[in-house]
Parts: sequence; C-alpha cells; structure tokens
Amino acid sequence: MLWQDKHAALTFMSLLLLLWQEAAPIEVPEDPKIQQDLKQPPTIMKQSVKNYIVDPRDNIIIECEAKGNPVPTFSWRRNGKFFNIGKDPRVTMRKRSGTLEIGFRSGGRPEDYEGEYQCFATNDFGVSLSNKILLRVSKAPLWPKEVLEPVSVTEGSPLVLPCNPPPGLPPPFTFWMDSNMSPIPQDKRVSMGLNGDLYFSNVLAQDANTDYSCKARFLFTHTIQEKNPYKLKVQTKEPYNDTSYNASEPHGDRKAAESTPTFLSPSGSESSKMVLRDEQLLLECIAAGLPTPIIKWFKKGGELPGQKVKFENFNKTLKIVSVSEEDAGEYVCMANNHLGTIRHSIFVQVKAAPYWLHKPSDQVLAPEENGRLVCRANGNPKPRIEWLVNGQPIESSPTNPNRQVLGDTIMFHSVQIGSSAVYQCNASNEHGYLLANAFVNVLDLPPRMLGPKNQLIKVIKNNRTFLDCPFFGSPLPELRWFKNGQGSGLDGGQYRVYINGTLEIKRARAEDEGTYTCVASSILGKAENQVRLEVKEPTRIIQAPEHQSAIRGSTARFTCRVTSDPSLPVSVAWMKDDKPLYLGWRLKKDDESLSIPNVNEGDEGTYTCTAKSEIDQLSASARLTVLEVATLNPSVSSALLPARPDPPMDLDLSDPAARSVRLTWIPGKDHRSPITEFLVQFEEDRWEPGRWQNLSSYPGDLNSVILQLAPFVNYQFRVIAINSVGQSDPSRPSPRYKTTGAAPDAIPKGLRGWGSRKDNMEITWEPLLDLERNGPNLHYIVWWRRKDVEEEWNNVTTVGTKHVVHNTEIYVPYEIKIQARNEFGAGPESNLVIGYSGEDKPTDAPTDLRVSKVDSTKVIIHWSPVDLNSVQGEFKEYRLYYWRESSQVPGLVVSKEKKVKGFYSTTVKPSGMLSDLAPYSNYKMFMVVANNHFESQPSNTVEFTTKEGVPDAPRFFKINRRSWDTIHLEWAKPLEPNGILTGYQLKYQTVNGSKVGPFQLETFFPNVTEFFLRVPDRSSRYKFFLSALTQVGKGEDYAEESPHFTNEENFTDTTDLGNKTKKDVKSQQPPINVVDLIPGVVYHLRVYSHLFNSVSSKSVTFKTKAAYIDQVDIATQGWFIGLMCAIALIILILLIVCFIKRSRGGKYPGGGYMSCFTKALVRDKKDLPLDAVDQKDQDGSFDYHSDEDNKPLQGSQTSLDGNVKESDDSLVDYGEGGDGQFNEDGSFIGQYTVKKDKDETEGNESSEATSPVNAIYSLA
Repeated sequence: MLWQDKHAALTFMSLLLLLWQEAAPIEVPEDPKIQQDLKQPPTIMKQSVKNYIVDPRDNIIIECEAKGNPVPTFSWRRNGKFFNIGKDPRVTMRKRSGTLEIGFRSGGRPEDYEGEYQCFATNDFGVSLSNKILLRVSKAPLWPKEVLEPVSVTEGSPLVLPCNPPPGLPPPFTFWMDSNMSPIPQDKRVSMGLNGDLYFSNVLAQDANTDYSCKARFLFTHTIQEKNPYKLKVQTKEPYNDTSYNASEPHGDRKAAESTPTFLSPSGSESSKMVLRDEQLLLECIAAGLPTPIIKWFKKGGELPGQKVKFENFNKTLKIVSVSEEDAGEYVCMANNHLGTIRHSIFVQVKAAPYWLHKPSDQVLAPEENGRLVCRANGNPKPRIEWLVNGQPIESSPTNPNRQVLGDTIMFHSVQIGSSAVYQCNASNEHGYLLANAFVNVLDLPPRMLGPKNQLIKVIKNNRTFLDCPFFGSPLPELRWFKNGQGSGLDGGQYRVYINGTLEIKRARAEDEGTYTCVASSILGKAENQVRLEVKEPTRIIQAPEHQSAIRGSTARFTCRVTSDPSLPVSVAWMKDDKPLYLGWRLKKDDESLSIPNVNEGDEGTYTCTAKSEIDQLSASARLTVLEVATLNPSVSSALLPARPDPPMDLDLSDPAARSVRLTWIPGKDHRSPITEFLVQFEEDRWEPGRWQNLSSYPGDLNSVILQLAPFVNYQFRVIAINSVGQSDPSRPSPRYKTTGAAPDAIPKGLRGWGSRKDNMEITWEPLLDLERNGPNLHYIVWWRRKDVEEEWNNVTTVGTKHVVHNTEIYVPYEIKIQARNEFGAGPESNLVIGYSGEDKPTDAPTDLRVSKVDSTKVIIHWSPVDLNSVQGEFKEYRLYYWRESSQVPGLVVSKEKKVKGFYSTTVKPSGMLSDLAPYSNYKMFMVVANNHFESQPSNTVEFTTKEGVPDAPRFFKINRRSWDTIHLEWAKPLEPNGILTGYQLKYQTVNGSKVGPFQLETFFPNVTEFFLRVPDRSSRYKFFLSALTQVGKGEDYAEESPHFTNEENFTDTTDLGNKTKKDVKSQQPPINVVDLIPGVVYHLRVYSHLFNSVSSKSVTFKTKAAYIDQVDIATQGWFIGLMCAIALIILILLIVCFIKRSRGGKYPGGGYMSCFTKALVRDKKDLPLDAVDQKDQDGSFDYHSDEDNKPLQGSQTSLDGNVKESDDSLVDYGEGGDGQFNEDGSFIGQYTVKKDKDETEGNESSEATSPVNAIYSLA
C-alpha cells in the first residue's frame, strides 16, 4: 500500500510538471528602447572555462562579464572565501566588467594564484554566479637524468622500451626518434603504446642498428625534452649479415624460435576500463609472438558500431570518438598466428558527468501570473539537484509563500512585484557538476508600441501582405486591428492576426487600401499605431526581348517594353550572362530597347532586362547568336538560332554491383547552346511499370556515371540532355538491370500508440515505400510493453499498418518499437516511442467556481482544481463555458450562444482572466475538466454582471448634400450601447487636400439621430467623427467625409480591366446618383444583388456628355476677370504705340490708326520664312499657287472697271520700288530702303491691288 501511495504521488508530480510546461512566460523583445527601460536581474554573459590552465609566462586573465539593469557590480571568491582584490596590487578588475587581470611585472609567482575562483554579479534584483573556475599553471618539468645500460635481448623475443615521461600539466605528447632525429618506423611488429612505451612483438637482428630515444613535447611551453637513448644488443644463434636482409623473410635463413602469441599490454585474460559519456574511448591490445600476431576486435552480445569505431596503430587500438551508454559492454581482442590464438576481455563501463535534459531558462512574468523553473539533468550516477537563490541555498533564503520547490522544479503562483530574483541550479555527481542561472523577473509595464509610427506600406495587387505591429507589455496585452478607424476587429476571412501582432492580408485588393490601426490593450492601459496601406499595380514586361541571330558587323536590338503603376517609378537595367552590362561608348540604351551596333563575337550571350520598382521587379532574357556570314535563305537563318539538344545515344551498362551500376552514353548535338545538365530517369517493372521517375542529375560535362540503386528492383534507364533552351527528348531505354535483394534499410515512419477506446491502444505506422522493401514478403514486427513496469516485451508480426492491443488499463504509457523484415533478413529497429492507452470520462468536476474583479469587459475567475488522477487521460485544460444571458439595456435582444475558453493551470489555487465580454450584461458560466476525448460533469453555475462601458460606433452614418450650403447628417443607434446612452458627440473639420482646419464640436441628446449643417463655403469638404456617449465615456468614432453631390455613395470595389474600369456602387434603395464619371466616355450599367451575384438586371449602355458645365456664373470667376483685364491692357498698349507713330508721320487721315496697326504687324512678320508651298521662279520672283491671289479682299472698294481702288497713302511708297511685294501673310518680300518717286511705283498697280495689305488700306 505504501508503495502504491508513493507511485501515485510520483505520477501526480510527473503529470503536474508535464502540464505546467504549457504556461509560456513573456518574451521580452530585443528592442533598444525596451531593453533600456527594462529593469532586469544580472545575467552572466562570458566566463572562463572550468578547468583553466594558464601559461606561466603570461599575465593571468579570468573572465567574467554580465549584463543587467541596473548595471551589475562584481565580486569574487577564491577557494570558497571572499577575495579582496583591493589588497593585492597585482590584481585589477576591468571597468564595467568582472574580468580579473593578474600581472607579474613587479614580481610574484603565478603558482601563488592557483585555486578555485567564482564570480558574483549583483544588482538590485538579484545575484548571478559563474562556474567554479579551477585555475592551474602549466608545468613542464625536466626529465630526470639517468644512465641507461645497453639492452640485451635474444632475436625473436619480445621487448618493451619504457618511456616514463615527466608528469606535466597538461600531459605531454610523446614520440620516438633515433639519434639522427629520424622517426622510428612503426608497423604491426614495432609500435608505440598509449602509455608512450615502445613495443616490439619480436626483435630482429637489424633492430640493433639504431638507438631509440623517447621525446616529450609540452604544448603550452612549446618545448621538447628527450630521454637518454636506448642501445640494443641482439643475440643471434648465427652471425647476422645486414647485406642479406630480406623484408619478406626478416630472419633470413637463421631459424629463430617461433612462439605462440602472448599479450604485452594489457596483461592477463581480462581487464576493465571506465570512460565518461561523450569522451573518447581508447582500448589497446599489443601482442608478442613469432610470427607477428594479427589483432582482431569483437564485442560480445552485439556488433561493433561501424560508424563510430575506428582502428588505429595497425589494428592494435580501438577508438570510439564520442561514447554513449550503449557502448558499454565486453570488448574482446584476439591475437593469433599459425601457432595459436589468445584472447583478452576488456569490460567497459560508461559513466557520465551531469548533462542537461532541461536547462532552466529566464522567466518574465506579470503580477498574479504563474510560472516554473525546471532543472532536469542526467548522469551516471544520478546527479543531485541543489537550488540556490541569489547565490544562497534556497533552504536558508527568506520564505516566499508564492514559491514551492518540488525536487528539480520550482513552482511560482500569483507572483508579486518585488519578488524578482536569480535562481541557480547545481547538478552534481562524483564526475562533475553543472551550474545554471535563471532569473524570475516580475514586470508591471503598460502596453507599448515598438515599431515606427504611421508607416506607409506599398504592396503589389493580389499579393500576400503582412502589416507588422510589434508591441510589448506585462501582462501581455491583447491586440486588435481596425481599418479606417471603424468597425470591429479584423480577423477571419482574408485577414489573419498572428500572436506577434502581425496582420496578414491573404490577397491585397484595391479596396484593401486605407489606414489600419492596431490597438494593444491590457488592464494597465492601451497603445495604438497606424499603418497606411497602398495597393499598386504590378510591374509587367509587355514586350520581352526575343532570341535573335545577328551577322558580325550588323546591329542587334533587344526590346523590353514595361508597364507599371503610374505612381511607381520604374528603372530598366540590362545584364549579359547574369553580370551587369557595361554600356561604354558603343552600346546604346533607351527606355524600351538596347542597341548593339557593329556586333562581334564578344557580344554573343544571354541578355536580360530587369524592370524594377521600389516594391517589385521582373526580368526577361533572350540570347544573341553572332553569325559569320549572311544567308539569304530564311529557313537556314532561323535554323542558326539556339535549339534544344538532341537526345543522348548508345546507353551502356557496366561495372555491375549489388547496389550500383555504371551508365555511359554518347551526348547528342547541342545546337549552339552548350549542354548544362543530364537527367537520368528510371523505370521498374514490379511496382509501377511504365512510369518513368527521376533518379539523379549530373553536370553537362559527364557522360559516364555510377548510379546508386535500391535492392530487388528490375531497372531500365534513359537520359535527357538539358541546355538553356530546354530539355531534349528522352534517349532510348538502356537494357534492364536487376539488383539483388537485401534486408530492409529503412525504419517505418510515423510510429505511434493511442487509444480509440478506453480499454485498448492502437499502434499505427506508415508502410515502407515500394523502393524501400528491398525484397519479397515484407512484414513488420511490433513490440510493446508497459512503461516503468517490469514486464517482458509483447510482439506481433503483421503485413498491415496497424495493430490493436486490447484489455488495457485506462491511460497508461507503453514503450513501442517496430522493425521491418523480408525474406533476406531484418532491418534496423526503431527508437522507442511512448504511446498511451485509451482515455475515459473524468470522474471529478471542478468546484467552487467564482469571480472577482469584474469590470466592463473582463473578469477574474477562480476555482478549486481536481485531482489529476481523476482526469483518466492526458490533462488538456479546464474548459469554461459561458454565455450572455441578457443585457441591462432595456429592450436590447442578445444572442445566448455559448462560448468556450480553456485554461491550463495545475496550481493549488488556479485562476484566470476571461476577456472580450460585452459591457452592461448578465452572464452565466460553468466549468469542466477535459482530456483529449472527454469532459467531466459541469461545476456549479455562476452568474455575474459586467459594468457599464463605452458604446460601439453608431450602426450607420450617412451624409447627404441637400443643397450647395447645407449638409444633412443622419445616423442610427449603436448595435451595442454597452450602457445607457447619454447622447452623441460630433466633431468635424474642413479638409482641403492635405490641409485640415480646426475641430468643431456638437453634442446631441440620445434621441437625436440627424443634424443639418450649414456650410459657408460651398466648395469645402468636411470630415466628420461621430461617437455615442455613456456615463463611462465616449465610444468608437465613426469617420466619414462629406460628398460633393447629393446621395453620393462611396465606391467599394474598383477593378482595372486593361483600358476598362469596373466600379461597384453599394446602395440600399433607389434612386442613386453615380458620380466621378469621365466626360465623353461610354459606360455599361447593371444592377445586381450583393448577396446573390447571379441575380442581375440587363446591362444598359449610355455615354456621358463631352464636358461637364458647372452651374457657376463665369463672370464671377477670378480667372476670367484676370484674362479680360490682360487683353484690355494689351489693346491699350497697341493703340498708344499706333497713336505715337501716327503723330510722327502726320500722313494718315481717317484710317491712320488702322494703317499703323497693320504696319506694325507687317514689320513684326518681315523676318518669317516663306511657306514651303511657295515656289521660286528662275528669275528670283515667287509664284503663289492660290486662286485668292487675283481676288480683292472681301469688303474692299472696287472701280467701275473692276480694279481695286488704290489708296492715296500706299505702303509701297515706303518700299524699295515696285517690287516691294507682300507675302500672303502680309510681310514684305524685299527690305526697307529710302522712299522712291511715285512714278516708279505706278507700273505695279495690278500687283498692289491684289496685295492683302493694299486691300486693307483701301478700306481706310
């Protein structure tokens, strides 16, 4: 009975610790602002190694560095006592660090400072400890002087030459040389042992030709010391002649006595060896005998681990690099020659210094939260766990009612401000120790935003988008996202909010543009940040460069035409063969193309244009091939372009092996694009006949490869060549090649055990793949047994992938393993997997469910826990069912849908926070305990009422412009008043582009739902913020902007369709005005149901007017008044100039002003070139090809004979004779000279009469 009670207690503790892992501590971000303000206990960041050997020629530096806030102070202990650094002038401590420097310039011996050192880093929140650092000074003692007599030995006998180097720190490295400083040759007969001695299995006569000296190299001092050399005297039965030495017969014709093997090291028939886990295991067997024995190694009860074992020193040494527990056992070395065999057994014990299973980690907790520190280590023997707090044993520290020590675990529940500390875990056994520091920091910080404020994010349309909102607080705040400052939190649908605050928009659309606000809130307050999202059209290459061939010396041109979002500048860059293209003086680039004049062989290659904007980029490539000569045959010219390679030919198989074969082929033509890769495919006729699968790929410069194959498969192969254009057709298949069978190599995956009923356990796994079978008659052997109970393995053999164990107890652990077998043998066994039998309904229910600290949206709940043994399965959570019974707002109907929230807690007094409650409401709740499949009976039902809160935003907010000076605002009550409404608050301001005016405030009674606003400026737009009020305060704002015209609705969807644009306008009831249309554009209009897109009217086509005429008096517009004033001013200046001219000439009665004005025009135009249609005759005159030349100006006076009446005052008088003709635009053909006599001009009456200027003067 006592044993059962202990077993139940251990089981309870194991479950308690297992479940406590679910509670995650707060993670402090690596933000400089947070780290600067965060108060934190000290943490050791750097320290010297535990076994610290120093060079006596250097200063001693013992490292200890720590961080914390406030900055830690440092102190040291030496050999367990306080080390007063200030009293020793040789010892200094670095600034802002605990690192010690011990100098010996002024004398002193480094040996005086040997000992055990430990560093302590301290601040206001705790003390952190370094490891105990054992400081020792390196030593390189001299070899004792000794006189060595010559060693006499009989030929064929064994010999050991001892080295015995002086003990150093660290131990020296030994080796053997002769007096000529040449290494002693070593082989299976002569070799050096692990202890440094030189072993001869049998001595030869020629061994006396040299001397033997042992050398010792000391690592720290980089010095080599040597032992006096040994001289050998080899006694032979016959004289030895070194000229007749034969290595294959080292004893020549002399008959040295042969001997059976004996062991020189180790002695006897068995020995033992202890090695620590993760260290290197070296086992040695050196045998004597003639002929020289051969050494072999075995392990009793199993095979040597092939991947870990190495044989050295001519098979005399067995080496395992990193030892584990399974390497323990009996190792046998066997030495044999033709006279006999001997064996030696070495019993290897694997012990272990402590090593971590679960190292304690720092915990950051909020007040009233729970946490734990786990320090779990293993070793052989089992290490002892000792807890310290701030460097003192936890037993002698002040008691903390919120802390409970349970062996290797410390439980914290309902932690309080001021209980921060650093805890040390010391795991030790006879082979070593581990020391770990872990602080528990209790923080009370309001929410804070960590990212940049008011970011602008530009994304490409239809792309997955992430909006980051890093935040921090303690307790961890709850984060919600809002769009455009209204509506409920964004989550679900195409939105997803991650635990780190990031909002994912799965597919960004035009309507997703706007301002997104993330709000982090906790019981200590709230913080918010905004992100402005702009959705842009993607960059596209609408005309990509194309492959082309160019004749040497000609010009090649690649076109790369790009379109992108108008608001994003795009740059186009060119590369050649994946390297930036240097244009130089020859190559020319414009916005849409790259020109390569005077093409030569160096221009051949692949050209890539890359169009890049600030948020995306796109590339397209084409290859340029340079031809030597031109061809007139288009088909020949096109054939010179690069093309796919021809398929490889003549596949051949050679070098057959059990699991490999060599495949050789002849490559086909590459068609002017080098082959870069060969793809080898295979087909087998047993599992999936006819299906070709990829086996491997190889570089394009290979045509003979060794294929690694699976056993028991009948293969055939084919090869595909690949170049820059594409893949070739497959080659013809090779002959078939069948590999031999073998035992399975693979272990079935997905092994698990779980209960489908309360009295069974289903063991399932994934079957081996067809190519992993390795042979026929594949089946599986499954083993299982109760964990932690002394019972034999049960097993079953099956060809399926499931086995059900019946008649099990409820939820008990089992050890499970599996092995695959076929006709050729058994495969490797899997690792042990822990499975559990089925669960049953929990027998106990939580009790004493109650609430505390009720506010408008949150409540703290408490309950009495159940005995975890009553869960009858894996403890998942305490599951709280709660629902909103009613609202305290009169007449408000609410949904009574039940909601669920889980709590992971295994404390004696569990508690949790229930949030997201509706304010001013009556709630009911009860709790159950749950395992994976079942729930317990419910606890007592609790009723509570939340306090009044701020209201939601109004249900709708409409803005209509009834006239040019009046705006009508209409709204509805919030869906959730969250209390008794006391009124509404309206804030508004003018908005003119990026300029905004001051806020104006209006308040209304709760029964008012509309408002008429008179606007002084009809062209101004307004932005409104409407919110409802309760006694608690102001609710969420509903933000809207005033429209231009009556009944304007906001566009909710705009889709670019090339040159067409689709717009959706939401409306509840007709009529509706569609605005923002483009003048002179054809539109198609239809009406459809927003809920059922298939319900739609017929399409109506209409065209907007060519221009929109605003109903505004143009005479009152400033621009029109300014234009009229400018024109009047110009006319006045011209009249003044003409008046001055007329006054000076005195010869223009009546029509003088008009003549002056025309004359000024003629002078201004005299330097204009003639029209291109004027043809010049050979004599220098001009011929006007116009029917108007011979017609009088309309409105001119004519004489009775039809000729134009000439003015008395003609400009011809001021010209250069009768040739002073005018061009059609009224300018002179000739130049101005002095006035001529009137008689000289009378002969040109007809020409003057046809001049437009003369016609004007005739009007005067």
